Amino acid sequence: MTVIDPETPANWVADTEDDETREETEDMPLSLRLSIADTLTLGNATCGFMAVYFTTTGILIPHLTGSDESGMARHSAATAVILMLCAAVFDLFDGLVARKLRSSPMGAELDNLSDLISFGLAPAYFVLVYGMVADDAHQRVSAVAAIVVLLAVVLRLARFSCVTVRDGVFQGMPSPFGALTVVSIVLLELPFVPTLLAIIGTAWLMVSRVEYPKPRGILAVAMLSWIVGAMGMLAAWAFDAPAGQLLLQMGCVLQVVLGAVIPLFATARRVNTFRGNRRESREARTAQLP
Repeated sequence: MTVIDPETPANWVADTEDDETREETEDMPLSLRLSIADTLTLGNATCGFMAVYFTTTGILIPHLTGSDESGMARHSAATAVILMLCAAVFDLFDGLVARKLRSSPMGAELDNLSDLISFGLAPAYFVLVYGMVADDAHQRVSAVAAIVVLLAVVLRLARFSCVTVRDGVFQGMPSPFGALTVVSIVLLELPFVPTLLAIIGTAWLMVSRVEYPKPRGILAVAMLSWIVGAMGMLAAWAFDAPAGQLLLQMGCVLQVVLGAVIPLFATARRVNTFRGNRRESREARTAQLP
C-alpha cells in the first residue's frame, strides 16, 4: 500500500501518476507491436488474397461473360499459383525469422489466419472455379471438393495449435504443401473423376497422422529452390514459351508424386521403428529370463 504524506505537494502526486500512466502506455504497445516475422506473415495473407483476386478477374469473370481470351486465363491462373508460391515463401521465412529474432504474442494467431487464406481459401476457390470453367467438370461436385479442401486446412491448423508432436515433424501434410499439390492436380487437366479423387486424397493427407519433416537446414533450401523452379515453369507456361506446357506438366507431376511418396516413406519408417522397438523389447525380456 502506498502512503502519501499530507505535506507533500499535490503536483508531486500528479507527476507520479503521469509517470505511471506513461510507463503503462509505453509497455502496452510492446506486446501488440508487429515484429519482422509478423510482417512476413501479413505478406503471406496478402498473396493469398491476391491469388483469389486473379482467379476471379482472370478466369471466372471472362468465363461468365463469354470471353474467348484463353491467354488471359492462362496468365491469370499462372499469376494466382505464383502468388500461392510466394505465400509459401513468406510462410517459410516468417518461421525462420521468428526463431532467430523476437516474435510478438500475435505471431502464432497471425500465422494460422494467414495460412487459412493462402493455403485454405485460395486453393479451395481455385478448385471451385475449375469446376465452373472445365468442360468435363461438374460444378456442384467440384464445390463439395472445394469445401473438403477448405475444411481440411481449417482442421489441420486447429489441430496444429492444440496438439504437441515431437520436434522436427508435422502431423499431417503441411497446408502449403497440400495447397500446391491441390493446385498441381487441377493444372494437370486430368479427367474429372481422377482429379476429384486426387484432391480428396490430398485433403485427407492434410488431416492424417502421417508425419512430415519440417523444412529446416538443407530441406528448407531444397524447398525454396523447388518453389523458385516452379515459378519459372509457371512463367514459361503463361508466356507460351517453347516447351512451356511440358515444363508445367513435369512440375505438376513431380509435386503430386512428392505428395504421394513422402507419406509412403514416412509410413515405412514408422513401421520399421515399431518393429525395431518390438525386437528390442523381446530381446530385453529374453535376457531377463533365468
